[in-house]
Amino acid sequence: MTSQFKNVGLWGRLHEATVAEPAATIVSHLRSREIEVFFPEQVGIPAEISDVACLPTHDLPKAVDLIIAIGGDGTLLHAARGVAKQGVPLLGINLGRLGFLTDISPEHMLEKIDAILSGDFVEESRLMLQAQITGEGSNNAAMLALNDVVLKTGQTGHMQDFTTYVDGEYVNTHGGDGLIVATATGSTAYALSCGGPIIQPNVDALVIVPICPHTLSDRPLVVRAQSKIEVRVRPRLDDRPQVACDGDSLGEMSVDETLQIQVAEETVKLLHPRDLSYYEQLRSKLSWGRTNRSSRNPDAG
Repeated sequence: MTSQFKNVGLWGRLHEATVAEPAATIVSHLRSREIEVFFPEQVGIPAEISDVACLPTHDLPKAVDLIIAIGGDGTLLHAARGVAKQGVPLLGINLGRLGFLTDISPEHMLEKIDAILSGDFVEESRLMLQAQITGEGSNNAAMLALNDVVLKTGQTGHMQDFTTYVDGEYVNTHGGDGLIVATATGSTAYALSCGGPIIQPNVDALVIVPICPHTLSDRPLVVRAQSKIEVRVRPRLDDRPQVACDGDSLGEMSVDETLQIQVAEETVKLLHPRDLSYYEQLRSKLSWGRTNRSSRNPDAG
């Protein structure tokens, strides 16, 4: 069967040995199938893969039909923002610890890549967030996020008051270390560590999660995905909260600025092996059932 993927980009920290080794294996394998391979330009690419064509990072998504992200979920998140506007699908090879997004292990990567190149895969479209700091004198451009937008106090050990609005309606004034606005995809990331719920990825919902709230009744709130969320900072001159999208800095906020968050027009296409089970992933990554004799389905024979 002829593959629909003729040009493939590899995304990751290729200068690191732990990434370069599986990358070299994938390059050799793809070339054996007469598939062109490209890297984003970066410093320190090892000699064994230095003969692969490199393109400027912003040009890579325009030249390929598929991008394989090699690393942890952070690598795929970075790739997602780079490819979202081009609609190029992403496939993740997991070299990290949890790997909710990069779901193929290095031990099975060639087998799974072959299946996907042959058209045997499941494609998912995931929502992205668009965040922007607005206000008089603000010049921050909007930034995309697949997992979450995080607002945190600028100084360690200081609490701050954050006021939230959903679709123009006042919700709450949160005292604490910050706030997380996460997609269903991001519900298993930072939001989960702050007590947020796990939301199945195909549910059109967002979750607002306070970080270390001073009031114990300040609980995570699930809202519809189409909601427009605004966050403002209560006056405190000695602290300028920081905003990050999937861990990358959007900027800092002052008291006369507003953080606006809504679902972006762009989406991310993720490719998964056909036999991937979301619930099996949860059991494996979160160690569910480990207190029992087996984590297998108790109804199985």
